[in-house]
Amino acid sequence: MAVIANRIKGFADMYPPQSTLFTRMENTAREIFSRYGFVELRTPVLEYTDLFKRSIGEETDVVQKEMFTFPDRKGRMMTMRPEATAGVMRAYVEDARYSRESVSRLFTTGPMFRYERPQKGRMRQFHQINCECLGSHSPYADADLIIMLTRFLTALGLKDLTLKLNSLGCAHCRPLFKQALVDYLHRQDCCDQLCEDCTRRMETNPLRVLDCKQEKCRCVTDAAPRLLDYNCPECKEHFDTVLRLLDAAGVTYEIDHRLVRGLDYYCRTTFEVVSGSIGAQAAVAGGGRYDGLVRSVGGPDVPGVGFACGMERLALMLGDEEAPRPDFYAVAMDAQSRDLSFGLVQRLRGLGLTGEMNFSDAGFKGLMRQAGKSNARFCCIMGPDEAAAGAVVVKDMDSGEQQTLSLDAAADFLAANSDNGKK
Repeated sequence: MAVIANRIKGFADMYPPQSTLFTRMENTAREIFSRYGFVELRTPVLEYTDLFKRSIGEETDVVQKEMFTFPDRKGRMMTMRPEATAGVMRAYVEDARYSRESVSRLFTTGPMFRYERPQKGRMRQFHQINCECLGSHSPYADADLIIMLTRFLTALGLKDLTLKLNSLGCAHCRPLFKQALVDYLHRQDCCDQLCEDCTRRMETNPLRVLDCKQEKCRCVTDAAPRLLDYNCPECKEHFDTVLRLLDAAGVTYEIDHRLVRGLDYYCRTTFEVVSGSIGAQAAVAGGGRYDGLVRSVGGPDVPGVGFACGMERLALMLGDEEAPRPDFYAVAMDAQSRDLSFGLVQRLRGLGLTGEMNFSDAGFKGLMRQAGKSNARFCCIMGPDEAAAGAVVVKDMDSGEQQTLSLDAAADFLAANSDNGKK
């Protein structure tokens, strides 16, 4: 007996209703984002490893512990993308879009890959929706992007969400905060209380200590210095403008002094949208400004701001999506009626209707059982008598009422009484 092939741990197959829900999320994103001038970019899932080291940061947990990295046959190190922004930056620079667009607004959807312990809302292959606005230093770009994100989430029907904001400062003022934080963490009463990961981060990436979810580390950082207190006047003005624009747009938010995000490239405005309904993996979207990222991958000094939404986490909040109801299910009793029924089915689909035909030689009761399982609104039944008359029996599967119609009349009737037909 052949050995059954199994899927890899942390990777999932996706059938309806989940695949239906993912399609709706992607289509809603396309509709909302296009109103803001964003166009879709598709990038490879495989990039040279150096791209992520340069953009995300060599000392980040993502690069140190979470990437799927391997050599190709020539010994070059390749990585399956752990996030989308670095690949977008590479494409933007390689295509030199900065030379012909003052501002580029790009969005992507697709799978990402991280070697983590699989759990609810977090798989080793997961899916994201990403937006990147490149070319503007303005706080208006930050606010515009955040408002677009909130409208996208609202359009999906999501509730119980909180928008959290912080400002990470810039290359001039953040080192002052970083030094103050390191000095604080090195105090004896602090460093002895940190978890193993934060003890390491204290030396390599101290801002990430603020992001730790362990209670003992959060107790230490409760009294830690705050980023906003170290923002320079320019960064403070930038952040205040973002808040003013969000207030004017009616967007509610909270200031979160712990919010630093997990990637090294962020500066100034950073934000997350969190949910109170999906447990520990609370962040469903997040992003911020990254004014040095394009330069880090070999491009010019182009500013940017962007965000990513985790689709699996959004799906946890939305629940199963009900599959669209088919308009018809076709049943044919013999060879002659099967040919005519097949032609009717193609005609109905040409009119925009959805449905299928049973091609088996099962008996009438078995065919009607399958029609019932299909959940179609109407069943089109054709036997020898109907085929000889060029007719079909159309049965309403809700009321049980049925009528015999010519093929032309049946097509007109179904088109007029379905949700999808061309009226």
